Amino acid sequence: MTMNDVPVDILLVEDNPNDAELALRALSKHKLANRVEWVKDGAAALDFLFHRGVWAGRGNGVPRLVLLDLRLPKVDGIEVLQQIRANDATRTLPVVVLTSSQEERDLVATYQLGVNSFVSKPVAFDEFARTVADLGLYWMLINRVPPGIGTAP
Repeated sequence: MTMNDVPVDILLVEDNPNDAELALRALSKHKLANRVEWVKDGAAALDFLFHRGVWAGRGNGVPRLVLLDLRLPKVDGIEVLQQIRANDATRTLPVVVLTSSQEERDLVATYQLGVNSFVSKPVAFDEFARTVADLGLYWMLINRVPPGIGTAP
């Protein structure tokens, strides 16, 4: 089995390398995901999820969870969420918006599109790490997902 065949637990969609590194460390420290894939923009997230571009040969279905920032280059997080919900293969995929946005319109728009949770990024380093660990604990260990999510096709 190659690394490309190993199912991804979490797709982290985050353009800020500091936030991404902190999230990856928090998830790893608490052993909350065997495999996290990090992409840096919305276009890469859609390519990963829909097996396009550099991800065309990826054969491991959809992740168990998407942690999605909203302010992304190329394709913003709201458009990513909209495309996830519009596709039969990803419609039930749990998506948690993890963003620095404090805009009520972003909160409303993401819930109208069917986001599972909207979490504002804490500014403090320790609080951010704890928030990501708490999200990982809930979504990876406590929450149940529908059949077909987080498994290879």
